[in-house]
Amino acid sequence: MNSSAKRNSSEMKATAASASSSGRSSKKLNHPPQVESASCYCRAEAPNAISSHSAKKFVPATARHCVLQEEAIKPPPAVRSRSRARSNGSNPQLIPGLPDDLAIACLIRVPRFHHRALRIVCKRWHRLLAGNFFYTQRRIAGLAEEWVFVIKRDNEKEGGRISWHAFDPRFQQWQPLPPIPQEFCEALGFGCAVLGGCHLYLFGGKDPAKGSMRRVVFYSARTNRWHRAPEMLKRRHFFGSGVIDNCLFVAGGECEGVHRSLRSAEVYDPARNRWSYISDMSTAMVPFIGVVYGGNWFVKGLGSHRQVMSEVYIPGQNVWSPILDGMVSGWRNPSVALGGTLYALDCPDGCKLRVYDPVSDTWKRSVDSKFHLGNSRALEAAALLPLDGKLCIVRNNMSITVVDVGDGSYVGDGNDGSGGGSSNARISQVWETIAGKGHFKTFVTNLLSNIAGRSRLKSHIVHCQALSA
Repeated sequence: MNSSAKRNSSEMKATAASASSSGRSSKKLNHPPQVESASCYCRAEAPNAISSHSAKKFVPATARHCVLQEEAIKPPPAVRSRSRARSNGSNPQLIPGLPDDLAIACLIRVPRFHHRALRIVCKRWHRLLAGNFFYTQRRIAGLAEEWVFVIKRDNEKEGGRISWHAFDPRFQQWQPLPPIPQEFCEALGFGCAVLGGCHLYLFGGKDPAKGSMRRVVFYSARTNRWHRAPEMLKRRHFFGSGVIDNCLFVAGGECEGVHRSLRSAEVYDPARNRWSYISDMSTAMVPFIGVVYGGNWFVKGLGSHRQVMSEVYIPGQNVWSPILDGMVSGWRNPSVALGGTLYALDCPDGCKLRVYDPVSDTWKRSVDSKFHLGNSRALEAAALLPLDGKLCIVRNNMSITVVDVGDGSYVGDGNDGSGGGSSNARISQVWETIAGKGHFKTFVTNLLSNIAGRSRLKSHIVHCQALSA
């Protein structure tokens, strides 16, 4: 009986095995053969992958379908860890082993000179330095650095094209910059201003082929890129511009047509990102000098009949008024307001400064360096601007001198040209050359160039601004 039971049991197992085998073979007839899970995962994500009703994945390379369950198709460990981190919304730390707030506190202390290298370390660092948060933290912590940006034009024999350069006062080195937009490379009479401390705007001007422009672009010192901005309402070139309360004011200038000189004025508000007209000037003018002082905008230029005219714009009242006082009569270019005081250069090479006294309505002699460079066009001071609480003088030969006028003992009390310092040692502490060959070497180089007949100016500065980041 035992042998008979064993025989019946083995026959039943054989029959079940046969039925199971036939069932599996029938499934293989209805579906394509299976593929390996790794191959299925890697190839089914291709752009030309398709799906069917009876298959989970399609492998283009083998033209076979995978019938494995979705949970059976698992990625390699490395891919699985990346997908898990992405699904959890977690990002790698900025600096391994440090919380992100401490890492940011470390990174904002890196000098601006090295920020180009920080951007290429990793994507997270690049995104951090490309946003406003990073540089806002630098400004709050008092770590923002100002660089001098110089826009110059080659002479006609050199092509007459526009180029620009950035100077780092801390490391005293010139830094590379992205090219200026093509429409401004040969433009004449365009404006330049800084908004927000870190955005350099170029606007208007005259294209040699297309005439006057309304185009506006701006460079961001934070992203190191050029961006578009809304165009001006009026085409104009050789106009005046000034910044009051972080709004850009433009007035006067010229445009093609019957009435070349313009009276119209407009303002750009970056917060609203739009231009709007303001009241017209008293008369048409082509400004050649302008400064914002005491919350008002002063301009001086040539009228329709080439007569010298001066006006002041009062933004609180939105009115223009002619001015003929002592401030305008002794006003020279370049000039700038620093700490509520109006300064101007008193000699072509920028080695003397004048200061305006609003009480007596006169200009007085301020600081004298006692070292004068000469009257060469290459040594002519092209710009005067504030830089880290000091006055910065930029010359056509790209030499830069900073003057500390914060100490009142260096300012003379009269028009006799005397300064507060009685010795050259004290004066040398106020004047500092941070770019160029220095006063004595520059003087010797200029003298030798004149003797050799090589004093021709190859380029001259058109605009100069300081940007913070």
